[in-house]
Order: sequence, then structure tokens, then C-alpha cells
Amino acid sequence: MDRRGIGVFDSGLGGLTVVKELRKIMPYEDIVYFGDTARLPYGTRGRDVLFSYIKQSIRFLYEKDVKAIIVACGTASSVLVGHVGPEMPLPFWTVIPAASQAAVEATVNCRVGVIGTSATIKSDAFGREIGKLAPMIRVKGVACPLFVNLVENGYVGRDNEVTRMVARDYLSAFEDFGIDTLILGCTHFPLIADIVGDIMGEKVTLIDSGRETAKFVAAELREKGLLNDQQRHGNVSYYVSDKNMGEFSMIGSIFMEEHIQGFVRHVDINQY
Repeated sequence: MDRRGIGVFDSGLGGLTVVKELRKIMPYEDIVYFGDTARLPYGTRGRDVLFSYIKQSIRFLYEKDVKAIIVACGTASSVLVGHVGPEMPLPFWTVIPAASQAAVEATVNCRVGVIGTSATIKSDAFGREIGKLAPMIRVKGVACPLFVNLVENGYVGRDNEVTRMVARDYLSAFEDFGIDTLILGCTHFPLIADIVGDIMGEKVTLIDSGRETAKFVAAELREKGLLNDQQRHGNVSYYVSDKNMGEFSMIGSIFMEEHIQGFVRHVDINQY
């Protein structure tokens, strides 16, 4: 079987941050994107429920003949840490390692912040990964559960006062910790990076987990000899689990900076 595409999945729109970066780095690759929009947000779900969602998403993407899979969801990635074994039939990556490595390389004062969903922060997946890479670095995590819903509902403009008010409240938790690096530990969060950056100030480096993961995966595929012919033009296929595809299409088109309305299809993920 000729497996060509890269499968990417997330709870909703957030994984498009990975897709957008993959398109910049490897425009010749086909991408199959699945957003589990009918069941978001993932950040409030229990571990067993998340495992079942992840398995369904992987089965769906596998049937689309992808050659590799990216878990473009901080929450799903956090529950998979230590649970992805050699039985995986394809190369498989989460957003934790690449973003953690980038933060280790970026920090000067060895104080790193992480923002994510409640489940991601509770798991301390980023903190444990950074601890393995550089034990001297102190990590503080802050749960920002409202951010996902704000992004999914289009509250992403830099001047959006609702999102700015929520962000100021969440990010105030870092005031006494003195971070110089902040991991956007949910792939939804880069869509409001301007707001986060304004509040944190220019002395704090933001780590986009989607961008770092895309760069890491591109290097891994190149090393494994799995890249497509670079003379071709790759295509993106979009799938969502909610029958109401309008909101995803509209906000996704703005973020991807290309028209995706009419190219988004519904899939009954419960069949997988």
C-alpha cells in the first residue's frame, strides 16, 4: 500500500497551527486533518475517555493511508506520554518533545512557563520532559481552560477585549516567577499569541508548540527517507466530527489564509 499523507488530529481548530507550518516547510506533502469538533474541549475529559478518542482518531487516519501521524493536541499529547510503544504501525509524534526542547534552548534564566488546558497542566507532561532535558530549569504551569472555547468561537483578534481580559487574569500567575520563556502548550493558543505576547512583554519568548512540532517532524521524515517528490504540490483534506462545519470552515479559512469552505467533510468518528 502506497502511504503518502501526513495525518494530523486535534480536538478542534488548534491543530491547524501544525498544518499551516507543515505547508510552509513541506508544501509537497499531502495532509489529512481531523478535528474532533463534536467532542471538544478535551481539556476537561478524563484520561480513559481521552484514550478512547485518541484511538478512534488514529484508526480514522490510518484508514486514510497516511505514512505518519501527529497528535496536534497538547491535552492528548500529555496523556500519551510514556504510553506510545513499538506497536504503533506508523511514525508517530506528539507536541511535547519539540516544544520542550525549544524552550530549553530559548531560556536564559532557567525559568519556563507553560500554559495549557487543565488536563495538560495537571499531567505536568511539559515539566517532566524539560526536567529530563535540563534538570536545572524551573517550570511553572498555568491552566487556561477558557482559551480553547474563545479560539473555537473566533475571539482571536488582537484587540478583542474579552480574550485580553481573560488572558490578563490567567497570565498574572507568572508575575512573581520571573519566566523568560513561555510554552503555548495547546495548539489553539498560537491563534491568540499576539494577545499573550502583548501581556507578557517582549522579554518573554513564546514557544509555539505547533510550529516547533512541524519543524521536528519535517526533519524526522527527511531522516527516515519518507518525503514525497518535492516537485509535486501537496493537498490538504479536512475532516471534522461535528455535522455543523460552518464555524470550523470560517475560522479555519482565516487562519490558514486560504479558502477551505466547501473542502471540509464530516466523519462519524464513532464508527472507528
